[in-house]
Amino acid sequence: MIPVLETPRLKLRPHRVEDFEALATLWADPAVTRFIGKPATREESWARLLRYGGLWPLLGFGYWAVEQRGSGAYLGDVGFADFHRPMDPAPPALPEIGWVLSPAAQGHGLATEAATAALEWLRGPCFCIIDPAHLGSLRVAAKLGFESRGLARYRDSVTTLLVREHTGGPVV
Repeated sequence: MIPVLETPRLKLRPHRVEDFEALATLWADPAVTRFIGKPATREESWARLLRYGGLWPLLGFGYWAVEQRGSGAYLGDVGFADFHRPMDPAPPALPEIGWVLSPAAQGHGLATEAATAALEWLRGPCFCIIDPAHLGSLRVAAKLGFESRGLARYRDSVTTLLVREHTGGPVV
């Protein structure tokens, strides 16, 4: 059972097949994937949607669709995974949090709001990786209580490895 989380402005809920068009549009946007990788094809977005659904029964955690309360608009994704990333140095053996929102939803504190709800649900330490040039996400991570553990090599680039050790409520 995937929990539904609510914040003042957002609902974090399980992904649905009906989210595919919005998810595919989000992940095909170069502005969204600028610091993550290349824009996704529809096939890659479909695989992402399936992966999101598969995380929960296998790991007991996963990603939520981020929906705007009231309108029901799909804004993006937030959640946890274990992607077995080949990094040097290796990431900690903890869940990895990630968040991505549509450009229209950025800059309004929604990523912090969604990730705070997810972290309150997890109630445990976790890590994230963020491109060193992605200042917006680095600011979100700092607000959430993540601390840099330095740089790591992932694929053909360098990324910032951040860890959140405490398990209490929000830092924000």
